[in-house]
This record gives sequence, C-alpha cells and structure tokens, in this order.
Amino acid sequence: MIEVEIITGRTIDQGKTVEEKLTEEYFKAVSYCELNEEDFKALGLSEGDKVKVKTEFGEVVVFAKIGDLPRGVVFIPMGPYANQVIDPSTDGTGMPQFKGVKGTVEKTDENVLSVKELLGVK
Repeated sequence: MIEVEIITGRTIDQGKTVEEKLTEEYFKAVSYCELNEEDFKALGLSEGDKVKVKTEFGEVVVFAKIGDLPRGVVFIPMGPYANQVIDPSTDGTGMPQFKGVKGTVEKTDENVLSVKELLGVK
C-alpha cells in the first residue's frame, strides 16, 4: 500500500461519453486511475490490474494505468468512481474539491463495479 494525493479532472474520453453514463464506453473512460511508473512498480502492478483507492470519504476499486505523474499522485477521471473518494463538502460553492485528497492505493483482487452497480441503478 502507498500513500497518495488524489487529483481528478476531465479527460477527452470522459467528456465524449459523459451523456451516455451507462454505456461500456463511459465505464472504460472513468473506471481507472493513473499512477507514476515507480509507484506502479512498487505496488507490483501490471497494466490493467485492479487497485483499491481509499480516503476518509470512501473507497473504490478501479483499473490501474501508468501515467505521467509525480510519485505519490494518482489521477482518476471525473465521474462516479472519483466521486466515491473525494470530499463531498462544497464549502458553499456547489463544487466539491477535486484535487489534493489524501488517500492510499493498494493492489486488490476485488472486481471493478459497473457504473450501474456503483450507483445502485437497476
């Protein structure tokens, strides 16, 4: 397990599929996190392995990818997976904090839930 700072943001793929949230394309666009290559190796990961991301606000299982990030920083695309681990408080702005959330990442054998499963949609 490693300690990380989680950041979120929009991606091209997430933006292209945001209106179709229950599709496989949207699932692929938002159900992963990117880690620095050294952190990726320190966790013993291979591309496509699953990791559990935990913060004081929640936890989520996503797929792992190598990204161009500093050590100790994890990126999750904006969407339902990122929303599981960010602070829901908006401090009166209407927008939660999508950057700088402290957490941990560890390799897991747990399944990545579909968007429907994650959101409890039937």
